[in-house]
Amino acid sequence: MSIPSGIVIRPMAPADLDAILNIEQASFSVPWQREHFEHEMAAPHSFPFVAESSGSIVGYVCLMSLFEEAQILDIAVAPQQRGKGIAQLLMDHAVAVAREKKAEVLALEVRSTNSSAITLYERCGFVRTGVREKYYEGRDDAVLMEKCLR
Repeated sequence: MSIPSGIVIRPMAPADLDAILNIEQASFSVPWQREHFEHEMAAPHSFPFVAESSGSIVGYVCLMSLFEEAQILDIAVAPQQRGKGIAQLLMDHAVAVAREKKAEVLALEVRSTNSSAITLYERCGFVRTGVREKYYEGRDDAVLMEKCLR
């Protein structure tokens, strides 16, 4: 997959929220609300970023890093922009920031039925470390994944 050109990764800003919420609602059956993103922008150990192309938000990632562990809390790409390498760019950026913050491990959880996301995470060097049964809406399992950053 080629790296998309013209994509800028930058810190999330309040003005981005309407576009982010549209992507979030199109991506998840139980989407985050505006307050979740506002909290991430304000929290001292959170590092939310957006991917922007030609002035439009095409994706985002919310990273939390505290001491030796970092976690990807939320990541999504606009449905019409998927398959173009934007999620890969966001993941690479999250890994770089986590390393910069001296994290030794980067963790995430993903719905067991989201095979395209699991494939992306494995391609980024994440390994499966466990399962939370019926974690999503009491139905779908969550696959726990980690990437060693040392």
